[in-house]
Amino acid sequence: MTTFEEEVHLRALTGRLVGKALADLGVNKLAIIAPKNTICSSIAAATEAGFIDHSGGVSRIFLTEPGSDEADAVERLAEYGAPVVLLQFGGETPIDVVKKSFVETLRHMAEKGLGETLVIHVRIFAAGGLDEALKDAKIRDYLASRDVVIYTVDFDRGLVLINKARIEGDKVVLEKIREYPVTLEHADLLNRSIRQRRLSFTQ
Repeated sequence: MTTFEEEVHLRALTGRLVGKALADLGVNKLAIIAPKNTICSSIAAATEAGFIDHSGGVSRIFLTEPGSDEADAVERLAEYGAPVVLLQFGGETPIDVVKKSFVETLRHMAEKGLGETLVIHVRIFAAGGLDEALKDAKIRDYLASRDVVIYTVDFDRGLVLINKARIEGDKVVLEKIREYPVTLEHADLLNRSIRQRRLSFTQ
């Protein structure tokens, strides 16, 4: 298990890496949309800092109050007009609430046809948020017409994987396009946070 402080630190480490990965993919204008909670705000800020540092591009964060203002956040997102939108949904908000907010956000984005590329956070993907979203035909068609990138974790090899996702009906097929090794500290935090497994290091 992890402490709350460790969870925030984990998001700093992960966000820094994701920001670099997006810069490596050639992104120069990024929008990040996330629930308004401490942990999601932490990873969004770390991602933005890493992205700006490595790309020299521009970025903006849009925070939603789950269940109440997704439409307003998406309206502001539309005004910003970024070609790449990162959906970093997770954090300490109950996962059922986050999943509903994720789907609602995608529904509003689909109505406006936002983003050429959508990037989806490992937490909401692993929790079944994308599976839930694909039950909606409008969202399914919207995602199928966009480039979709999902970052995941290879726990055993200590890697963050950047994957291109193909939407085939209600199925998601991942194709790895990049991989990034993480530090021992980062790997330990990921394992304790997500799999409740502590790593033991030997010399």
